[in-house]
Amino acid sequence: MTLHAPYRTRRRLSLTWRVIALSSLLLVGLVALFTWLGHDNLTRQFQESRHQHHERQQREIRLALQRSAETLRQLAGLAAASPRLGAPLAVSNGDQVEEALASQWPTFQLEAGIDEILVVDAWGRTMGHWGSGQSERGLPIQAWVQRVMDTEIPITALRCSMDCHQYAAVPVLMNGESVGLIVLARSLADVTRQAREVSNAEVALLVTGPLESHDLPEERHLDAWNGYLLALTRQEQSLPILHKASALGPISALLQSPLQLQYQDQHLELSAVRMEEDADRRSTGYFLLISDISSQLRAINEDTRTLLGVGLAGWIAAELMLLLILLRPMARLRRIASLLPTLASGRFDDIRAAIPTLRHRLPDEIDVLEGTTLELSHQLETLEQEVRERGNQLAKRLEELAKERDFVNSLLDTARVFIIAQDSRGRISLVNAYTRAMLNLDETSLLGRHFVDVFEAGSHSLVGAFDTPQQEERMLQMPDQRLHTIAWYHAPLPSGIDGSMSRISVGLDITERKAAEARLTWLAEHDPLTELYNRRFFQDALQKALRQKSRGAVLLLDLDQFKEINELSGHHVGDHLLREVAETLVLNLGHRGVIARLGGDEFSLLLEHADENQAVQVAQYIAQLLESLGFMTAGRRHRVLASIGIALFPAHGDTPADLMASADMAMYKAKESNSQHWHLLSRAENAKDELQERVYWVDRIRNALAEDSFELMVQPIMRLEDRDVKHYEVLLRMRDADGSLVPPFNFIPVAERSAQIVQIDRWVLRHSLRILAQLQHRDISLAVNLSGQSLHDEGLKQYLADELVDSGADPHHLILEVTETAAVTDFSTARGVLQGVRDLGCRTALDDFGVGFSSFHYLGQLPVDYIKIDGSFIRSLTISSESRVIVQAIADIAAGFGKQAIAEFVDQEALLPLLKDYGITYGQGFYLGRPKSINNTF
Repeated sequence: MTLHAPYRTRRRLSLTWRVIALSSLLLVGLVALFTWLGHDNLTRQFQESRHQHHERQQREIRLALQRSAETLRQLAGLAAASPRLGAPLAVSNGDQVEEALASQWPTFQLEAGIDEILVVDAWGRTMGHWGSGQSERGLPIQAWVQRVMDTEIPITALRCSMDCHQYAAVPVLMNGESVGLIVLARSLADVTRQAREVSNAEVALLVTGPLESHDLPEERHLDAWNGYLLALTRQEQSLPILHKASALGPISALLQSPLQLQYQDQHLELSAVRMEEDADRRSTGYFLLISDISSQLRAINEDTRTLLGVGLAGWIAAELMLLLILLRPMARLRRIASLLPTLASGRFDDIRAAIPTLRHRLPDEIDVLEGTTLELSHQLETLEQEVRERGNQLAKRLEELAKERDFVNSLLDTARVFIIAQDSRGRISLVNAYTRAMLNLDETSLLGRHFVDVFEAGSHSLVGAFDTPQQEERMLQMPDQRLHTIAWYHAPLPSGIDGSMSRISVGLDITERKAAEARLTWLAEHDPLTELYNRRFFQDALQKALRQKSRGAVLLLDLDQFKEINELSGHHVGDHLLREVAETLVLNLGHRGVIARLGGDEFSLLLEHADENQAVQVAQYIAQLLESLGFMTAGRRHRVLASIGIALFPAHGDTPADLMASADMAMYKAKESNSQHWHLLSRAENAKDELQERVYWVDRIRNALAEDSFELMVQPIMRLEDRDVKHYEVLLRMRDADGSLVPPFNFIPVAERSAQIVQIDRWVLRHSLRILAQLQHRDISLAVNLSGQSLHDEGLKQYLADELVDSGADPHHLILEVTETAAVTDFSTARGVLQGVRDLGCRTALDDFGVGFSSFHYLGQLPVDYIKIDGSFIRSLTISSESRVIVQAIADIAAGFGKQAIAEFVDQEALLPLLKDYGITYGQGFYLGRPKSINNTF
C-alpha cells in the first residue's frame, strides 16, 4: 500500500532493536551492580572474620602470659616455703642459703623451665644465685624488696633486655615476718610456642626501646619501629616481611587492626599483641603474628568471577527470550503503522479489509490498537450523523439562552435602581419594575415614549450622545410631588443589524447623599453646638470686608469663669450656657453683622461701617445682655460675665491676623481692668508695637530654652522655731546679652499667652532635679512653681518620672507649688495632678493661699503638704486686725487638716513673734533671706 508523501519517512532503527539495546544496557548494569555487591559482601565478611580472629589471638596470647606468670609465682612460692631457707636468710648467711636451694635447682631448671633463681635478704643483698646471672644487673631489686617487705604480697613482672623474661618475686617468711625474697625468672619460649599453636601463624618477638646488649644481629634491627627481633620462626621468610611491614606504618597501628600486604605472590596479614610494660623501663615487647591469607582471597575472587559469569549468562538468556517475545507483536505494530495514514485518504474499507476481525482469547494492547483503528473508521463514516446531532444541541442552547434572558429580566426587575433601555431615536424600549413602581406607571405607559419626556433633562443634557458613556444628574418629581435627585449613567449598547446605536441608562437616587453633602457644607461654615458661624467663615468675611476697603470694628468676647462653671456644674451646663449666649447675641445683634463662635468660650462680632462710638455702644449693650442671663442649676447661681476687646479696621490692622491679634490684646486688657468689661484700643496704643514686643519676647524665650539662657535662683524658707534652713524656693531669671538678669514679670506673661510656660516649667524641673541630686545628701529640699497651664499637661507626670530616674534625685526632696487660683479654677484637674505627683514620692504646696476664701472649701480635698499664706496678709499683720484674724484662721485650718503653713513676704523682725504664736512653721521673705544665684548659695 502506497503512503502519501507526508507519511513517507526514512527507515530507522526498529523499535524492537531499540528495546533490546535499552534492556541490554539495563541488564548489564544490574549484573555489574550485583557482582560488585557480592564481591563487597564477601570482602566485608572476610574482614570481619579476620578482625575477630585477631581479637581472639590477642586474648589467647594475653591469657597464656597470665597463666605463665601465675605458674611462675606459684613456683616461687614453693621455693620460698623451703624450711631451710628462712633461718640463714634472716642472718644473711649466703652459704647456707645456697645449700638450702641447691637440691631444688635442677628440678626447677629441667622440669619447670626456670632460667634463673635469685635470693636476696631484707636489705637487697644477694644471698644466693642460680642460672645465667645476666638478669641481676638490670633488675630493680631494691624496689622489689621494698615493695614486697612493705606489702608481703608477691609480684610478677615482664622485662626484655637481651631476651624477654617473666619474673616472680615472693617474700620469704619466718615466724610471720618477711626476712627476704626469692626471685624466679623464665623466658617466653613456652609462651611463644603456645602463640604459634593458637594462631597457626609465624610468630616473632619484638622489643622496642633501648636494649642492654648490642650483640644481636643487625638484620634483626627494625629502625622504623625502633626495636629488635629477639626471636622469630622461619627467619628466612619472616624477616623480609617484617622489614617491609615496618616501612608501611607504626607498630601502634597493628594493635588496632591487622596489616595486609603482598609478598612474593602471597597475601599476608600481620598483627601485633602488646605485652605488659615494666614501669621503670623504656622497652616494650610485642608478639608479631604473620598469617597467610592467600587461599581466602583466592576463594573470594573465584566466587566473584562465578557471580559475574552467572549474571552474563542470565543477561544473554533474557535478551534472547525478549527478542522471541517481541518479534511477532512488533510485526503487527508495523502493519498497523502502515495502515493508519490511509485514514487521511478516506479508504476506510481497505483498513477494515487489512485488519483481521479474529480476536485472540487473551487480547493484548495490539489487539486494542487494531480495534481502535477499526472503530475510528466507523466514527469518521458517521460524522454527518454527529453534525445533525450538533444541530439539535444548538437548538437546546437557544432554549437555554431564552431562559438566561428571562433570568436577566428578573434580575433587572429586582435591582433597586432605575434601568431604562433606549433605541437609536431615544425612545424607551425596556423599563424595569423598580422604575415603574417609583413612577407609578405601567409598562404600556412608558414604552415608546422619549426618555426626556419622562425624565426632565438638565440645561446641559447629553441625551443625544449615544456613542460614548455619559453621566449626569436630573431632578425627578415623584407622584407624591417630592423632588428627587437622580444620577444617570448612560452606556452605549452593541450596534444592531442595521448599524444603529442604542444605549442603556441606569439611574441611582442620590437625594439623601445630596442632603448629607449640604449638611457637610453647612458644618464647614457653622459651629454645630451654637449654630453660629465658625472661625473659618468669620475670617473669610473679615477678609472680604478688608478687600472692599470697608471700615468697621471687630468685637472679641471671652466668657469669664467659664471653666469654673464646667467644673462645678458639668460640661452639659457649660454647653447650655454657650447656646444661651449665642441665641441672645443672634436675637439682639444678628442684624448688625456677622456673629461667630471662634471656639471654646470665645465669640466674635463683625460690625461693618461702624465707628468708634457705635462699637463701644454695642460692647456695653452686650455686657448688659449677658449680665441678665444669670441662671440657676443644681442649686447654684451662675452669672454670665464677659471680657470684650474692640479693634477698629483698618486702624488696628489691615489683615485678618493683625486685626484679630489687636482684638485679642484689647480683650486681655479688658480682663485686667477692674472698672469695665470692655476695652477699645486707642490711637495711642500701637497694637503692632505691642504685638512686635510680644513676638520679640516669644523669640527670646524660645532661644533661652534652646540655649539654656535661664538662670536659677533660690530664696531660703526658714523654720521659725530654730532658724534652720533646709528648704529653698527655686526662682527663675533670664540672662540678657550683657550678662544682666531679666526679672520674670517681663517674660512670664508672654510665656503664658504663647503657651511656652509649659516648656519653661519643664526646663526648671529638669535643671532643679540635676542640682537636687547633688544637694539631697545634705537633706536640702527645693520647691518649684508650676503654672496653671502645666496642670493640663497630660505628659507632666511621665516627664517628671523620667527626669527623676535620669537625674537620680530623691523625689521626697522635691516640692511642687501651684497657686490657689489655678487649683480652684480647675479643681478636679489640679487634684489629679497633685495626687499623681505625690504618687511619685514628691511633696506639694498651695501658693498664694487666702486670696480667694472659697478655697477653704477645697483645702481638705487637695493633696498638698504645705500652705503658703499670701504675702498681702503677712505685710500688714502688725497694723491690721483683719489680717491677724485671717492669718490666724488660715493657720488653724491648715493645722486642722494636717498641713504645714509658710508665711510669705516676711520683711521685718516684728513679724516673727506673731507668726510663732499663730503656729506657723516656716517663714520666707527679704528679712529672712534674699534670692541668690543657686551656684553661689551651695
